[in-house]
Amino acid sequence: MSTYERVPFLVVFPDTSSSRDVYGGTGDIVALEGHLLKPDTPSDTVIVMMHPIGGGSYLPMTVALAKAGHHVVYCNSRYRGADHALIMEKVTEDLAACVRHVRDRFGYAKVVLAGWSGGGALSAFYQAEAEKPTVTATPTGEGPDLTALDLVPADAVMFLAAHVSRHRTLTEWMDASILDEHDPTVRDPSLDLYGTAVAPPYDQAFLDRYRDAQIARNRRITAWVRAKLAAMEAAGRGDEEFGFVVHGTMADPRWLDPAVDPNDREPGVCYLGDPRIVNNGPVGLARFTTLRSWLSQWSYDDARADIVDCAPAISVPILVIGNSADDACTPSHTERIHEAFGVVDKQLHTIAGATHYYAGPDQKDQLAEAVGIIDGWLTERGFAGTGA
Repeated sequence: MSTYERVPFLVVFPDTSSSRDVYGGTGDIVALEGHLLKPDTPSDTVIVMMHPIGGGSYLPMTVALAKAGHHVVYCNSRYRGADHALIMEKVTEDLAACVRHVRDRFGYAKVVLAGWSGGGALSAFYQAEAEKPTVTATPTGEGPDLTALDLVPADAVMFLAAHVSRHRTLTEWMDASILDEHDPTVRDPSLDLYGTAVAPPYDQAFLDRYRDAQIARNRRITAWVRAKLAAMEAAGRGDEEFGFVVHGTMADPRWLDPAVDPNDREPGVCYLGDPRIVNNGPVGLARFTTLRSWLSQWSYDDARADIVDCAPAISVPILVIGNSADDACTPSHTERIHEAFGVVDKQLHTIAGATHYYAGPDQKDQLAEAVGIIDGWLTERGFAGTGA
């Protein structure tokens, strides 16, 4: 086991977007806070982690990789802890700035992206745009232009307890029974998972109807968002934003019926606790958002940061690790991620009994197993050797 030094750092760069916000900066610049976990053994390779909103420098996996002798950078995006106005294209610019920073300032020759949970789709979006850039604007036609940023491709990508994307995950979690976005008590009882008309186990006909209703609800919100933006533009207020609440975002049949996308998770529980309470609680996905953020981050048809969609553009080695007791990222996501990649050098592993975060003393063995797999995979590809 290696000892390591924790080195805090700051990445500062100009904001290139035509729509300005003040997350992580002043509106003219962006400032990102990061940590380098630097073991006492030298290496020319660094593992880079970023989540759209999450901070992870103290995650069990992050620390365990450093203790195993791997150099690890965790960099926060400008939207750390607040996805209300998050633009995925801007977060991709943030990740690009971090990758350049670790190469130019810290001198690492090789970069391996590690996409944890929601960081998986971000890593895939970044790598796809670095290898085959196509995105010139956000869904509303504003900057940044990712094709003009000269993104530096990573040398490999790891997807750890990842879901396919924020927008598909939100859609799969949306309460399909809600009929009025302004009054969430107006519901279709035949689709209300927390009502009295339906109960698990759910048959396939119900699940198909429910999934169709979830997608339809997402699209209704998107249509309203686009109409609102058009009305604001017509009124001469096109440079303004508008915030709104999305009710009911934790009503996935998976959490109530363990036969749906089965794994070893505890029935009736999601990663935030009781899904019935979380469904309208203050910390649910997309609970408060804005027009531009909805289209870039949550819209089923407009958001672009999706591992399955990005996979064909990616040519580097791929490692996918899923956790069998994960109550946030379920097996169907892990399988879709692995299947999406056409590269020859790809591996899939599932850690039996592991939860989403490997948190707690009862997850010690599972964490060690995952770190061992990562260590072997990196070493076999020359990403764990010492540098000059």
